[in-house]
Amino acid sequence: MNPSSPMPEPIDISTDVLIVGAGPVGLTLAMDLAGRGVRVTIAELRAYKEPPSVKCNHVASRTMERFRQLGVADKLRQAGLPDTHPNDVVFRTAMTGIELTRIPIPNRLERFTDNGGPDTWWPTAEPPHRINQIYLEPILLEHAASLPNVTLLNRTRVDGFEQDEDGVMATLTGLDDGTTRTVRARFLVGCDGGASGVRKAIGAQFEGTAVIQRVQSTYIRAKDLLSRLPGKPAWCYYSVNPRRCGTAFAIDGHETWLVHNHLNPHETEFDSVDRDQSIRHILGVGDDFEYEVISKEDWVGRRLVANRFRDRRVFIAGDAAHLWVPYAGYGMNAGIADALNLSWLLAAQVQGWADAAMLDAYEAERQPITEQVSRFAMDHAQKMIKARSAVPANIEAPDANGEAARALIGDEAYQLNVQQFCCAGLNYGYYYTGSPIIAADGEQPPAYTMGGFTPSTVPGCRAPHFWLADGRSLYDAFGAGYTLLVTQAGANAQALVDAAAAAGVPLRVLDISGEPQRPSEYRHALLMCRPDQHVVWRGETVPADSRALVALLRGAGRTTGASPATAPASALA
Repeated sequence: MNPSSPMPEPIDISTDVLIVGAGPVGLTLAMDLAGRGVRVTIAELRAYKEPPSVKCNHVASRTMERFRQLGVADKLRQAGLPDTHPNDVVFRTAMTGIELTRIPIPNRLERFTDNGGPDTWWPTAEPPHRINQIYLEPILLEHAASLPNVTLLNRTRVDGFEQDEDGVMATLTGLDDGTTRTVRARFLVGCDGGASGVRKAIGAQFEGTAVIQRVQSTYIRAKDLLSRLPGKPAWCYYSVNPRRCGTAFAIDGHETWLVHNHLNPHETEFDSVDRDQSIRHILGVGDDFEYEVISKEDWVGRRLVANRFRDRRVFIAGDAAHLWVPYAGYGMNAGIADALNLSWLLAAQVQGWADAAMLDAYEAERQPITEQVSRFAMDHAQKMIKARSAVPANIEAPDANGEAARALIGDEAYQLNVQQFCCAGLNYGYYYTGSPIIAADGEQPPAYTMGGFTPSTVPGCRAPHFWLADGRSLYDAFGAGYTLLVTQAGANAQALVDAAAAAGVPLRVLDISGEPQRPSEYRHALLMCRPDQHVVWRGETVPADSRALVALLRGAGRTTGASPATAPASALA
């Protein structure tokens, strides 16, 4: 299709944003947009409440902070593993074998009171939550479907789209009755997974490493497995032995488990590896042990990032924009970060206070950070592959040499993986540079790593969290648009407030000058934050030209860099 050709008529549905895909990323995007008064239509191939695949097992703290804003955090915390089921990560010679080390993580009941583990010190109102996607997604779906601004079209395929200066026209087909309809939207967002038709239609291409590792995943029911486990149970089990290394996750805390068989580098064909025997080696059980296969999937871990995330009014997010080895669930969590970066930018357009160039910030911010995180994941994956290939033959030996081998492997496993499962850096340490809507001031942000985290108010960083004297989280007091934090009593911000009002930019002023728990990083008298809690400007006084700062914040500070009109943007392959 020619992207500049006349739009087909008639229009069956008119909406502000058409979202392709109702997984966690698409649903989160819809929820945030709808909460901002934006009309949303979601097209999803699956039937309503059709169970998702058993994939992600972890909702990151940063994601839970945003789910708190969306009003679903408490409900999510009531779902998943039982209250008292340990959330620990344990390394053993087999799931039922000898324990090598353990990363302690509080269970759901003790999540807000336990302060003894490596992730209990984090400065947040919402620590991580271990929950499988089969429990997470239905809660998001039910919440999104209940919102008045959301129209959910299940069993519906998006066949193609065309766009002009004012919007996008998409052609949809109902998979049950073959009915064709057209949707006119101001914007379209592809949240349609790794095989994304939207990505292909806008001419974006994945770049990176196509194969890092191969994995056989099997979702099983094993009623007797829990009773065979030695010592304290866990949420995640790593099996380390010379026969087969793998990982198992507790899904319901009773009888269902997700088992990942990590193929060795020389095992390039899935069918060449005995799935059943591998599972038994990972579990540490004999041929007489009975289990039921509920579902299975073979997949390849990759490191791929799209070379662009946008063509004019069409965007991609989540797996449609990036794929990497899904350690600790950060594929889904990064996708949700995409959605919540993009949602308020789109809403600003629909609400009419933003310049068109404000949308340039999405690709400028999210593409570099996902590229960086993808390298964190690949680096970790390669270290894990190396460790699996170097398991000592005597690791299970009942002698002093075996004990020494187990102690060494256990220590190495802890040091490597505590970064993955207790990763304050990935949660709070990322920052945006080179954004067209952030006023850099020359100070360099702290280094970004997987495990470590240094709070900072450098523009582009997440505003450091603290509790207000009235019991609210700082973020609970933020506005739906920009929030101006006043840290020094008497600081005069009126010129900036007036400039925002004149431009129609939503701005809430929040005086935190008297807050006893305010962190020392708030050393400037004034700080401007946006809805996703990232700092965009700071200063001791308002700028000499407050209107220029407001213009930058609404995207009018420079010319748009949208994709050229000659880019392909039509049929979904």
